[in-house]
Amino acid sequence: MSKTPRSDAVGHYPVYLDLRDQPVLVVGAGKVALRKTAGLIGAGARVTVVAPEWLAEFADLPVRLAKRRFRASDLDGARLVFAATDDRRVNHRIGAAAKARGVWVNVTDAADECGFIVPARLQRGGIQVAISTGGVNPRLSAKLRRKLETIL
Repeated sequence: MSKTPRSDAVGHYPVYLDLRDQPVLVVGAGKVALRKTAGLIGAGARVTVVAPEWLAEFADLPVRLAKRRFRASDLDGARLVFAATDDRRVNHRIGAAAKARGVWVNVTDAADECGFIVPARLQRGGIQVAISTGGVNPRLSAKLRRKLETIL
């Protein structure tokens, strides 16, 4: 068996996580954070959202809202973290703080800073399909997901 990865490998190991009743932190409360939060709620996670302001849709979600800026202590107890603000420097700081604590982090605007990436997903009944380009081309993943929607 070869010990070197294939040149066409995406560099990530696909896995489905059981997030039921697991604490997950989302920092940011815009459209991207809303989409991530909705998916986490659907997976049964206990979500905390930290942001100085948020979209109105967050008020209707079963999440803990902290109306303020991110603090490193927000990472305490979190299993996963999503850095989804509109500020590149803040997202980088969140990612670095999470990694320093050994917490898996997804930095929505920098795939190379992520400890994990989230694939484009499609769910129909009991079938779930995940598509990924390893963070290199999220638009292609989304396009393929849309094509699969028409098939399923």
